[in-house]
Amino acid sequence: MADEEALLKQFAAQFAHGPNDADDTDAAAAAQHANNPKNQAATNAEQSSTSFDTQQFLNGLDAIFDRHAAATEAGPYLEQAMVDAENAGDEAGLLTVLNETMGFYRSQGRHKDNQWIVQRALELAARMGLTTGTSEAWATTLINCATAMRAAKQYDQAEDLYHQAQDVCRHSLAPTDRRLAALHNNLSMLYSETNRPDKAELELREALRIIEASSVNPDEDIDVASSHTNLALTLLTEHKLEGAHWHAAKALDIYKTGHLEHSAHYASALAGYAQVCFAEKRYADAVAGYRHALDVIEECYGKDTDYWRITEDNLRQAESQAQAAGIDIVPNDTTDATTASAQEATNAGTSRQNSTDAPVMPTALVSDSAATATSVVGISGLKLARAFWTQVGKPMIAAKYPQYVARIAVGLVGHGSECYGFDDAYSQDHDFGPRFCLWLSDEDYTAIGEQLQTDYDALPRDFSIDAQGHAVFSTNTSAIATDHGTPSPATPRAQGANRRDGVFRIGDFFESITGYRTAPAQTSPHEWLMLDEATLAAATNGEVFADPTGQFSKTRQGFKDMPDDVRLALISKRLGMIAQAGQYNLPRSLKRGDGAAAWLSIHEFVNAASSLVFLINVPMVAGYLPYYKWQFAALRKLSKSMFALLPDVAEQLESVMRLSSAACYGGAGFGEGGKGSAPAIDQINGIVEHIAAEIVKELQREHLTTSTETFLEWQRPYIEDHIASDDPVLKSL
Repeated sequence: MADEEALLKQFAAQFAHGPNDADDTDAAAAAQHANNPKNQAATNAEQSSTSFDTQQFLNGLDAIFDRHAAATEAGPYLEQAMVDAENAGDEAGLLTVLNETMGFYRSQGRHKDNQWIVQRALELAARMGLTTGTSEAWATTLINCATAMRAAKQYDQAEDLYHQAQDVCRHSLAPTDRRLAALHNNLSMLYSETNRPDKAELELREALRIIEASSVNPDEDIDVASSHTNLALTLLTEHKLEGAHWHAAKALDIYKTGHLEHSAHYASALAGYAQVCFAEKRYADAVAGYRHALDVIEECYGKDTDYWRITEDNLRQAESQAQAAGIDIVPNDTTDATTASAQEATNAGTSRQNSTDAPVMPTALVSDSAATATSVVGISGLKLARAFWTQVGKPMIAAKYPQYVARIAVGLVGHGSECYGFDDAYSQDHDFGPRFCLWLSDEDYTAIGEQLQTDYDALPRDFSIDAQGHAVFSTNTSAIATDHGTPSPATPRAQGANRRDGVFRIGDFFESITGYRTAPAQTSPHEWLMLDEATLAAATNGEVFADPTGQFSKTRQGFKDMPDDVRLALISKRLGMIAQAGQYNLPRSLKRGDGAAAWLSIHEFVNAASSLVFLINVPMVAGYLPYYKWQFAALRKLSKSMFALLPDVAEQLESVMRLSSAACYGGAGFGEGGKGSAPAIDQINGIVEHIAAEIVKELQREHLTTSTETFLEWQRPYIEDHIASDDPVLKSL
């Protein structure tokens, strides 16, 4: 499939960044996997009368995009292909379809629908055994899932998936493979949307370098053009107008030289150039660019898309500014002026004035937050840690350990509220301050570990960050600073052998949390079952700021990759506890008037249901349920996610807990005219049964059960039928 043909359907990615999204290669990668003789389903499909033809599917999808019929035909086509691939038992073919569907749904702004596709793709990849390898199919699936998460503004999950993809790509792709450029491009978008423009710019320049190096003719290459547009928009957020204008104009020049004006991606270049013109107060040129972009969007995708709506809104803002400035705008102005103006700017080179008083940009085409984000860095532990590393720790490493710069992993992971991102002003009264972890291989730790720890300890600790994210610290090295420089006392539990920051061997770090230097083998379910979820949450939380070799991230990721058989076994256990504690013992204890037993039954029911929500959402995507203090903070955060499964359970569980006092200890009629515990008991029992019914619906949707029984103990055999291993530790008695 030619790059240009494949790219036509990928304009969806995130508007201007389209051609560098990984989706244009996902189909090919998945198709390649389908031809792998190790894939039993694909091999059998060749001999089956109901086989699924992956290449025929891709050709049909290409044809839909070629005739610009995606708006009405692509959705039904993809949905039918999913059914066909599943009926044929072709897992590789189904993965190809899911990858294509993610890209299309994203293009249509169907983020809610996409949640099922992302979840299904990750589960399918795990079932196929891809998650433990370095296949291209796994890499591209990770990138697609991450990009879907990013488009839905689920940034933490997206960044984690992108970093997983990076680790896979290091081993599976050549240095000039354009999918590496796609990954750098997608990461740049995430950094832009999370107010890290400096990192976004670096990722985009690397993407552009890879694409130009792999191009036969960079002056006529659509991917090169899109990379210039992406870079222009990022430079615009950094107020680097001269560079932004040059790259935006260069993109249009490539489209003209290569006669690529009929490509769907041409709209992104036009709109990107228009946005630069708007920032330069050249409103007439901005209006012309936006109008031309709308024409291309309407032709290729119709008006009922996010891209049309965002661009139309930008056009209205440009027209309004032009009117306010007294500039006459001709209705339906021709678009030749845009191309001509761009060509003039390209020829002019760097002579364009770098304006420093550009107005606030309109809503960004690439991302809403890229245009509106501020540079304010809040005093959360993770942000403080990142700033402390960037502005204090990193320069020290570069000066004293230059030969190890490309070997040291840095971040903040492990114990402490800030590692979960749930810290607040109350968290700053102890063990709070600028800190980070430095993770070394065994060999490097032997060489420099002790000295590096000494140098880390000597870093100035009276450090905070101002509204611009800049370091503010004194020479006092003994105090741990809060946002106002007030010392925060360090408790014994965070010192000595239990220290939470500083220099570690990678294996020692994970062993101190889990008891394991690396995650248990996928074939050792008994070891996985010995690790409780709170322990796994502590080993996989936080953020990794740098990991040049990928060794730390790979080890960390191993603990997130819970074997699916183990996950199913735990789901079965949680169903059993929900049934026993919530559906059986709770109402019986309340009838007996045993408030203490009822209270403890509620406790067990709430814990089991909370755990089940995370397990259903898959640890690879959602992480693990943390320890009790942050259990509901994590549950609320997950439930607000666009892709969350069982999103209403958190609120329902909190209602149960609010009612528990009256239900367990309200008596027959407390207070004058009181109704006693009866109303609260009725409400709790109703909520418990409602949660059980919602769980059954979700199990059915995931094809884990065919039963409608809402007493969840009876659902356990259906779940355990999907456990592939014969190990008795995974099965209930």
